Order: sequence, then structure tokens, then C-alpha cells
Amino acid sequence: MVVDATHAPWNSLVKVQSNLGARCTGVLVAPRRVVTAAHCLLNRAQRFLPASSLHVLFGYERGEYRQHRAVATLETGGPYDKERRLDGLVGDWAVLTLDGDAPEGMPPLPLARVPPDAGTPLMLGGYSQDRAHLVTADTACAARGINDTDRGPLLVHDCDGTRGVSGAALLVRTSSGDGRADGAGEGWAVAGIAVAAVSGPNPRNIAVPSAAFVAAVEGNTPSLR
Repeated sequence: MVVDATHAPWNSLVKVQSNLGARCTGVLVAPRRVVTAAHCLLNRAQRFLPASSLHVLFGYERGEYRQHRAVATLETGGPYDKERRLDGLVGDWAVLTLDGDAPEGMPPLPLARVPPDAGTPLMLGGYSQDRAHLVTADTACAARGINDTDRGPLLVHDCDGTRGVSGAALLVRTSSGDGRADGAGEGWAVAGIAVAAVSGPNPRNIAVPSAAFVAAVEGNTPSLR
């Protein structure tokens, strides 16, 4: 369903674009840091695009946006190997450091450091391929467990999402006291980012848990504000 992108937690979502026209969803997790899926940043030769070719749009809706930020640097989870199936997805994350702080009224969401247990209610929203100019969300989905691969854990969930939602935040309710002191997130935290759907007899969707990129997000970067 379409959600109001001016209200929390959806106002923390951003649109990530490249000069080549690639588009994905991202989520603001610090005043100058956005997390998205690494595979969104690959060129046709399957190499990562330079930071200078990436752009983040805040408050995007119907072709208009509130503010734009260029990307100063990017850090990824290592070489992304789409041929390695599940264990190749563990490094499918990217932390974008922006050239300026996010605009006022668009708060970063805190990271959930422990993956949610199976059955925990979740939400997933982003700029899906079929409604690319609006934020749509599945607000009634859940975690289905952890898939332990040779390279690390992946979070399995049943939230609905299509192409374009890659990099979107998988959101979980925080318990009292888990959020930031300033109230950022308004009770929601990022459990992980959506990266893939696995088809077959038991279809399921895959996210990289936030623990995989928390160190990259919390690295010291001075504010420009």
C-alpha cells in the first residue's frame, strides 16, 4: 500500500540514484550516512560506481524531492558475488557518506544490533518498480528466522517487495529505552536491508542484518552542518 512519506518512519527513507540511471531505496541511519544494497551501485561491468556518480534524494515523491545530497564516499561489504547465491549476499550492503547533513525533519533511524526472532512483526517500505514515484510498504509481515551461511548470517522474512525496494529498511519495533535519547525513529529501528528474493518450493525474502554494517555506520565522520 502507499504510505505517507512525510511521516515517521517513512520520512527516513531516501531514493538512491546513479548517473547511469540505476535506482534503489536507501535509509538514513546517521545525519550523513545512508545504507543501501551494494548491488544497486554496480555498473554494467559489475564494478562499483564511483561515489561521485551517486545521488541521494530526500522526500522524493512524484518526480519532485525536498533536497538532494551528493555522495562523498562509499563503503561496501566487500566484493559482491551474485553467482554465490546466499553466501554471496552477506556483503550486499553499502554505506554512503553524504556531502552534507540530512535536511531538518528527516531523522536517522537507529540500528537494531540483534536480529529479530522468527515471528517478530516487521515492516518494509520503498520505491518499488511498480510504484516508482511513491513509497509503498508491507506493514503486516514478519521475520522468518536466520540463514547461517559460510560468510555470515542473513535475515529471512516474508515482507513483499519488488525491484527498486532493494536497499530498503526492514523495520522492527523497539522496546522502551532501545531508541535514541532524542527520540529518532519514533519507536522503529532498522533490522536489516532488503537485498533479494529466493524463489522455489518455499519462497522467501532475504535481508542483510544491521549487525553486518553497524561498524561502518558508526565510523567517525564530522558533521558539515
